Amino acid sequence: MGWAAGGTGRNVALIDTDAASGVADSAIEPAVVPLAQLGAAIAEREAGTPRPRWVWSDTEHWYPELLAAGIRIERCHDLRLCHAILHGSVLAAPATLHQGGVESSTWDATNLPAPNAPPPPPHAAAALFDLDDLAPVAAAVEASGDGIDGSEGRAASGAVGSSQASAQREGDPADAHESFAEWHRQMAASTGVPGADRLKLLLAAESAGALIAAEMRAGGLPWRAEVHEQILSDVLGPRPQPGALPERMERAAALTRAALGEPGLHLDSQPRLLRALHRNGVFVESTNRWLLREHTHPAIEPLLEYKKLSRLLSANGWAWLEEWVHDGRFRPTFVPGGVVTGRWASSGGGALQIPKQLRAAVVADPGWALIIADVAQLEPRVLAAMARDRSMAKAGNGTDLYAGIVASGAVDTREHAKLAVLGAMYGATTGESGRLVPQLRRVFPDAMKLVDDAARAGERGDTVTTWLGRSSPPPSPRWHEAQAAATQPDADTADERRARQAARDRGRFTRNFVVQGTAAEWSLCWMADLRLRLDQLGTVGAASGAPRSGAAFSQRPHLAFFLHDEIIVHTPLERVDAAATAVREAAASAGRLLFGGFPVDFPLELRVGHSSDEL
Repeated sequence: MGWAAGGTGRNVALIDTDAASGVADSAIEPAVVPLAQLGAAIAEREAGTPRPRWVWSDTEHWYPELLAAGIRIERCHDLRLCHAILHGSVLAAPATLHQGGVESSTWDATNLPAPNAPPPPPHAAAALFDLDDLAPVAAAVEASGDGIDGSEGRAASGAVGSSQASAQREGDPADAHESFAEWHRQMAASTGVPGADRLKLLLAAESAGALIAAEMRAGGLPWRAEVHEQILSDVLGPRPQPGALPERMERAAALTRAALGEPGLHLDSQPRLLRALHRNGVFVESTNRWLLREHTHPAIEPLLEYKKLSRLLSANGWAWLEEWVHDGRFRPTFVPGGVVTGRWASSGGGALQIPKQLRAAVVADPGWALIIADVAQLEPRVLAAMARDRSMAKAGNGTDLYAGIVASGAVDTREHAKLAVLGAMYGATTGESGRLVPQLRRVFPDAMKLVDDAARAGERGDTVTTWLGRSSPPPSPRWHEAQAAATQPDADTADERRARQAARDRGRFTRNFVVQGTAAEWSLCWMADLRLRLDQLGTVGAASGAPRSGAAFSQRPHLAFFLHDEIIVHTPLERVDAAATAVREAAASAGRLLFGGFPVDFPLELRVGHSSDEL
């Protein structure tokens, strides 16, 4: 059984995609379900075997209301998010996405109203995947060496070959027939192409990310508002009247103005502050703290204190607390794929950071625990696996990778190892990092060749692609103009300098793109696998529940937070050991899924406790 969806007015049209395969769109007769009965219809199909893969226009448009009703789905295919990947990937056949004169803008922008949440930025949608469908990817990667062997593979068909479902409702610009047609176009664009196995896995993982993002918002991160308020009072002073500064900020500002001899100076005005510093002999190009710390003027310390307090007030002060923390939960809006590399972004609430000084406010519910796990040196390990650099992988096996690099003889200290690796991935050519990078090139030639080749491709204006198939955007028209200007007969040294700088900048971008993007893919696979494992642990009794996590998550362990290479799981105490095991096993599974049997490990620092600041 399979289903595709779309709708108008108060009704939703469901198309059985399996039964409709090979049938002209005009001949399809959708089943019409009243919008009010959609949740029950989805729940009924989710209770069956096999459970369907829902094909819908935008997860953020459809899923939150289901979660609010306690209805979770196992997997889906998000058309808009997958379209964005396929439209840009050099591994796909993008021409098939526009067959029949379909306008790209139909799927390139997210313009659907999301109930009870601000509209997400473009491409903020996703779907969920079943690892059983995609397990052959690991074998294909291992068998082919690099996995780009041109075979369609079982994973490609598995991504769409079991049960499918699609839905549409009022406000969705794509009707059921168009959603169904777009799904077929996407399957055509990602089937029978070089790297099809990987590309299918990327679509599934990216889609899983959006389901996870919606679920984390629904369940929320446990947050004690009274603890947060006490921290603000301790650090900033009592809450000020509207328009006034907290007393400790005001004191730091007064000391800064006095030291600079300018009582009326507006410290939040960068140009005015810089002029005042210059008049006092503090010649800095910006007010970044690392530049200010190089000077010993009496204004430096109170200015740094003011800037630190100002960041806390603006990013996580009383206004933030009132807007984003309700009923004991912090519920940010995550945006899967919000960065060109595939990393997540946030459209509100500062979801991509929890300042260390506020972690004491993250407290599990009574009878529950927090599991916090982060991956040690994720990006360098991903680089070793992508490059098939066995020496670099061996340096991190069972140990701190930077310590292993020291043991390899590449550098003399752990700090130098870290500087060298970061310099390699971000294109450092000067300073200590630039000095150390050639030493890495000698000891780990395969890893360095991968990022060096990516940098050269970017400098030429070429596109680079992550392990699973997300491609970098092409150079901007401005970049091409700079390169063209430097080749003209009347080009001067300034034109040549601009062209070289633009080429180097793009090379640094593409150098990092392949590594950061693949690390994001690993993280998505980790979370998607973990989500399924946590679901298999089952629920606890109502007496042990956490009602503030909502109908869908009040009685089961669930993902509560994610940041690049760190996750937080909120779990009943009865499930804490099993949940911790699931976290570890999912990390190992993600490595195998992406890189087959290549001997690279992804060790976790895993902590279990009641409060985040205890861990």
